[in-house]
Amino acid sequence: MKNIIGLVGTNSTHSTNRQLLQYMAQHFSEDAVIELMEIDHLPLFNKPENYTVLPEVQAMADKIEKADGVVIATPEYDHSPTAALNNAIAWLSYGVYPFVNKPVMVVGASYGTLGSSRAQLQLLQMLESPEIQARTMPSSEYLLGHSLEAFDQEGNLIYADKTEELDGIFADFLIFIELINQLPHSKDAMVKAAKNFNWENI
Repeated sequence: MKNIIGLVGTNSTHSTNRQLLQYMAQHFSEDAVIELMEIDHLPLFNKPENYTVLPEVQAMADKIEKADGVVIATPEYDHSPTAALNNAIAWLSYGVYPFVNKPVMVVGASYGTLGSSRAQLQLLQMLESPEIQARTMPSSEYLLGHSLEAFDQEGNLIYADKTEELDGIFADFLIFIELINQLPHSKDAMVKAAKNFNWENI
């Protein structure tokens, strides 16, 4: 049984991306425990000069560090992830390094047809940056379009084709976690590189 963090990529009270993670937590309950993590309690990132890690950020980092993997559900605003998600990732890569070598799967829901495709692309680039160095699962884009109509009153995903697609991608993600676990020797070097990286020295 895998322990996975489901990071809600918005501070919106009502979000189909949160619904998607809630559905995944229920639907895959025999294979994984998916704990939803909210980001609406974080202040605006201001890059403290003394690398002060806020208690709420440390608590999030500790949970991500202990988890086997992370699933991030991102909406798309103006062809990009939300400001709230960008803010959370900024805090989670400043003085703490929970994403280094961490298997990450990205999903997204949107009201329109595209299902947050551009936001997912940007998010993957962020997660692979020198300060973060997450292990993002390749070729795993999950796009849930027309998400306002995608769930029934019990929170079940009603699109059979998208359910089947999600089943396959999540099964691959569990295998991806195992594969990353077989590469333990690179993590220390990756953490060191993330800590020492400084854009001003490039």
